Amino acid sequence: MSERTHRDPCAHEHDFDEVNPLAERRTRWVVMLTAVTMVVELVAGWWYRSMALLADGWHMSSHVIALGLSVAAYALARRLRHDARFAFGTWKIEVLGGYTSALLLAGVVLMMAYECVTRLMRPTAIAYDQALIVAVLGLLVNLASAWMLVGATRGASHAHGHEHGHGHDHAHGRPHADLNLRSAYIHVAADAATSLLAIAALAGGKYFGLAWLDAGVGLLGSVVVAAWAASLLRSTARLLLDADMDAPIVAEIRHAVRDSALPAELDDLHVWRVGKGRYACILSVTAAPPATPAYFRSLLRVHPELVHVTVEINSPVVA
Repeated sequence: MSERTHRDPCAHEHDFDEVNPLAERRTRWVVMLTAVTMVVELVAGWWYRSMALLADGWHMSSHVIALGLSVAAYALARRLRHDARFAFGTWKIEVLGGYTSALLLAGVVLMMAYECVTRLMRPTAIAYDQALIVAVLGLLVNLASAWMLVGATRGASHAHGHEHGHGHDHAHGRPHADLNLRSAYIHVAADAATSLLAIAALAGGKYFGLAWLDAGVGLLGSVVVAAWAASLLRSTARLLLDADMDAPIVAEIRHAVRDSALPAELDDLHVWRVGKGRYACILSVTAAPPATPAYFRSLLRVHPELVHVTVEINSPVVA
């Protein structure tokens, strides 16, 4: 018999990991636009012998990978959202995609650095005029992509503002922030900065005879990609390993139990992230009647970022 993957009547509903259709659509357009520009920059950089242009193209390729994985994560999360096998929704598909892209970037960094060092040791002539045209084109594409993603971010914020008019907004949780979309925007903005560096390097070589700037800026670009990859590895690995016990919400749960009207002692607590600024928690409490699990859950209702709360009540030991 085939494995059951359809919606189970006992399955949980996860409205906290719903995919933003505007963000998915605009991110898909940005991926296609960035991919075309990346190919143009890589071909032009090789043809015109510009390491700065090649570095910008490889840097842009890193964002094509990251943005492509973001689009795939959106699609899979939407498709599998009602799959009963996912106990806490499909948000970690997005996190796993980011971790994978960071690993792929490590190879890109090594290749970029090797090519730049080789060019510093053995300089070659550069067709500055043509390379500058392509670099400016790359910058314009990055600015257009950033504008598209900013519009999607504002659209998502506006929608959530109407849906959740009660005003709950915990600065540490930011429960409605689309981290996938914010990440995409940051990558595109960083790519625009790298394009500016490539333009500056090519201009320096053309007008001041500083030919070494081309490979030097290419090497700097590889450092930028390496820093981004390392940061992405740290943040995604933290989420995949459920390393969230230092999040501010943990201290707030402890305070809620400690300051409750009914005497209680917190025996055990586990908190982990299950969505964009959303958490699940399991707490074990020693408390005498009339304390109930419902009572402690009511204490935590002021935290909308807690979407799954499981409470275990232990009776006090009588001497």
